[in-house]
Amino acid sequence: MDMDWVLFVYAFSAVNLALLALHLKFRTPASGPRGPPRLPALPLIGSLLSLRSPHPPHVLFKELQGKYGQTYSLMMGSHRVIIVNHHAHAKEVLLKKGKIFAGRPRSVTTDVLSRDGKDIAFGDYSATWRFHRKIVHGALCMFGEGSASIEKIICAEAASLCSILSEAWTAGLALDLSPELTRAVTNVICSLCFSSSYRRGDAEFEAMLHYSQGIVDTVAKDSLVDIFPCLQIFPNADLRLLKRCVSVRDKLLQKEYDKHKAAYSDHVQRDLLDALLRAKCSAENNNTTGINAESVGLTDDHLLMTVGDIFGAGVETTTTVMKWAITYLIHHPQIQSRIQEELDSRVGMDRSPQLGDRGSLPYLEATIREVLRIRPVAPLFIPHVALSDTSIGDFAVKKGTRVVINLWSLHHDEKEWENPERFDPGRFLNSEGTGLVIPSSSYLPFGAGVRVCLGEALAKMELFLFLSWILQRFTLTVPSGHSLPSLEGKFGVVLQPTKYKVNATPRPGWEGKCKACWN
Repeated sequence: MDMDWVLFVYAFSAVNLALLALHLKFRTPASGPRGPPRLPALPLIGSLLSLRSPHPPHVLFKELQGKYGQTYSLMMGSHRVIIVNHHAHAKEVLLKKGKIFAGRPRSVTTDVLSRDGKDIAFGDYSATWRFHRKIVHGALCMFGEGSASIEKIICAEAASLCSILSEAWTAGLALDLSPELTRAVTNVICSLCFSSSYRRGDAEFEAMLHYSQGIVDTVAKDSLVDIFPCLQIFPNADLRLLKRCVSVRDKLLQKEYDKHKAAYSDHVQRDLLDALLRAKCSAENNNTTGINAESVGLTDDHLLMTVGDIFGAGVETTTTVMKWAITYLIHHPQIQSRIQEELDSRVGMDRSPQLGDRGSLPYLEATIREVLRIRPVAPLFIPHVALSDTSIGDFAVKKGTRVVINLWSLHHDEKEWENPERFDPGRFLNSEGTGLVIPSSSYLPFGAGVRVCLGEALAKMELFLFLSWILQRFTLTVPSGHSLPSLEGKFGVVLQPTKYKVNATPRPGWEGKCKACWN
């Protein structure tokens, strides 16, 4: 336990006990619908003492069901938080009452990241938020599923990635795939957002890697400064790191923004940033839409944060799923072999996999679904906020209450998934093994409803093409003498696997192919 946390708890203990005694003495009996069961809470610090655990929050919240039920509440300082661990209540929050629960809480770290909520992920539900999401959705549809342009972009990055793996094998080197996967996914997002890309070793790319990791390590983790904002007046290493990383990110975003403004044309829409600039120019010129730029948040800050949000989220999430996929394939070589057999019989060696092959590669698709289930990239969804008094099931929910969907619990529910800790792509196949199924309503890897992930279609395309290209050409193992990579993961904004090195050995028939043949 950190020393600042110990000192903080002891500093408030005497006051807490006194306030608790007064609360118990003068409280009035509750009437009407009751809220969900609640963890013990003290004044000021709330339920923090009950949340001390060696386990990460998503695992702890799942364990607490045994004592408090599938839906329960707790206090994070002065904030009431409801934890939802079952799919029925999760879908009520996300779908049936999606707009009522579409709010977002404010916190110190997310405000630093998003310039006070001027993005999509952390922005509160409003006309501004809806307008920005509509623009982004429309821009992404230009490159949507089935689009030849986005497939070409992803395949070019897959070919580059395979060339790097081939060069490492020729040199007898094992690779940490993390930066290589990050660069490949980054270039896809850069093409969508900025019509640009990075080369291996690019100094700007290295800066991006550094700031991205700093943000993942510090933001939205319910640190003390988020629970007790007054603590930001004291020295805080994490907050300093976050501000430094955000500053680097913002300089890179501003550089791209200035380039796009200088080259902007009404007649050409190259990427997402052009789409946002077009909406801004249209509103400023007060055209037939009658939209005022300021009123719908088409300021420079909003545009930069929206692009930064899509850029950051699109890179970190897909890269993390790719890393988990490779981790599990190394742990389960028989699954890797079965995917390769499927590729050999349905695609062969004379051409590279295409998006049109997805329907004929069900085992690969099932494997991707199982990776998304067993290691959800965000085991705890970003908190929602009730925008009015409402309910979840039979439980009353007051306006302003925060609601956290524990996706980890949904994806590891023993009543919904047989042996949920077992990695088994077959659970997503029909009895003949020829078609895909969703075996449980408890499967929500991309969320649902008003705040469903905007990049779901893009992420699925990337996962399929990157994995199919790699597995068609290589068998992945750990270097001789190395232990298998950990399956535990590091909790943060995303659940990251720990670093490890990979041997990518060309499969029979691919060893002597010239570099051009990897494309």
